Amino acid sequence: MKLSLGFSPCPNDTFIFDALIHHKIDTEGLEFEVSFDDVETLNQKAVRSELDITKLSFHAFAHLADKYALLDAGSALGFGVGPLLICKNEELVNSEKLKEENSTLRIGIPGELTTANFLLGIAFPNLRNKQVMVFSDIENALLNDEIDLGLIIHENRFTYMDKGLHKVVDLGSYWEELTGCAIPLGGIVINRNLDQEVQLKVNRLIRKSVEFAFANPKSGIEFISGHAQEMDEAVMYKHIELYVNQYSADLGTEGRSAIDTMFKMAQEKGIIPAITKDLYVTA
Repeated sequence: MKLSLGFSPCPNDTFIFDALIHHKIDTEGLEFEVSFDDVETLNQKAVRSELDITKLSFHAFAHLADKYALLDAGSALGFGVGPLLICKNEELVNSEKLKEENSTLRIGIPGELTTANFLLGIAFPNLRNKQVMVFSDIENALLNDEIDLGLIIHENRFTYMDKGLHKVVDLGSYWEELTGCAIPLGGIVINRNLDQEVQLKVNRLIRKSVEFAFANPKSGIEFISGHAQEMDEAVMYKHIELYVNQYSADLGTEGRSAIDTMFKMAQEKGIIPAITKDLYVTA
């Protein structure tokens, strides 16, 4: 049986899926047709139900829970891993302009349905002049004065200072102080139309792929670096250490609680619709 699978070319995802797609583990008769895309492209593909299994921002998942269910394995949650709001003009740090009701500040965001944009909406509901960009283009847009603020994710949190850019706020820390929970960034979801047996098998295989990667961290080095956008190895593994953890193998009670907290808050603020189905793949 062949299933379509989408995830990002970022080191955390390639680290997780290397063993699965390269048959370093027994895939129990399943084959995977892989698409590598940035998170917003994956979100939009899921809107169109193009993929059987995909990485999805939790914000997007909240809008698509009728089509997809969340696997316990493969997610990115954690502490100290949130998106950063940055700027070129240091005067904007702690500026009252950030709080102006009718702010004209231009913000580059990595996608409307990203968790990063969800958190920005909670922390700065007045910042509405947003421009959607590929996440890797946001730093250069700031440097070229095309935007005033940039919402960065993934490896850019390790590179922005080298380019003379400045942190306005760490939205991950904001979330952690607000809730005490790990921040849910992205999860792996599976189409609800697939048989439950297949859903559970995929969950089991992704968990085994994560466990293989933990036990053999250098096994996928060529595959990971080949998709890492000229990132040096030290930054690449710093990225992996930040985003791949115990929640990636199994959400567990704490991981599910963090997701439930986010969705409850988002529903109360009218950011996402009411969810009527069970979020999770269960036996």
